[in-house]
Amino acid sequence: MDQLLEFFRYLLNSEEIIRTGGLVLITLIILIENGVIFGFFLPGDYLLFLSGVFAGTKLLAVPLWMLLLCIFGAAVVGSLIGYGTGYFFGARIQNRPDGLLFKKKHIDTTRQYFEKYGSRTLIIARFLPVVRTFAPLLSGIIHMNFSYFMLYNVLGGAIWVGSLVGGGYYFGEKFPWIIDYVHYIILFFLAITTFTVIRGFINARREMQ
Repeated sequence: MDQLLEFFRYLLNSEEIIRTGGLVLITLIILIENGVIFGFFLPGDYLLFLSGVFAGTKLLAVPLWMLLLCIFGAAVVGSLIGYGTGYFFGARIQNRPDGLLFKKKHIDTTRQYFEKYGSRTLIIARFLPVVRTFAPLLSGIIHMNFSYFMLYNVLGGAIWVGSLVGGGYYFGEKFPWIIDYVHYIILFFLAITTFTVIRGFINARREMQ
């Protein structure tokens, strides 16, 4: 049990992931977090930003173009896996009894939201923890047009990865001392994303009503 808890602590520690796992582990985590149901708890936003910071300070010996390409590819492919899961297994998921992760009323609400705000939802969802994992899945469940899904999947992934990794690289290169404040960066991202998720949920519920 202690080893399992230690493993989960490791997965939630972005700094440790970057230092020990390098580009391979970063890419794998982004892939899982963007489209595999059990990956919703994994770090996303601040892992991207910190990978850029570490690359900018040369603590992560990876060229910026390679870092961007690998993470972007992982984000797009991960969402595609989520879409495929929802598309092919959506009926089975919806026919299951209500549980912790899936409730039929939430799927119905999401269907209405996607029909009204489909393209914008996929782009904005990139910056929302948990929502980022389930948006592709629910896109597949409602059988969103695949061409539209891929268009906004790629566009959202490019904006998400480019802004966070690129921004982190800029700060790491221009202000290398920022590496000493990693924990404050993580707390900042956690506060921002938590506030955004709560506000987005409240607004979505209000609009649907």
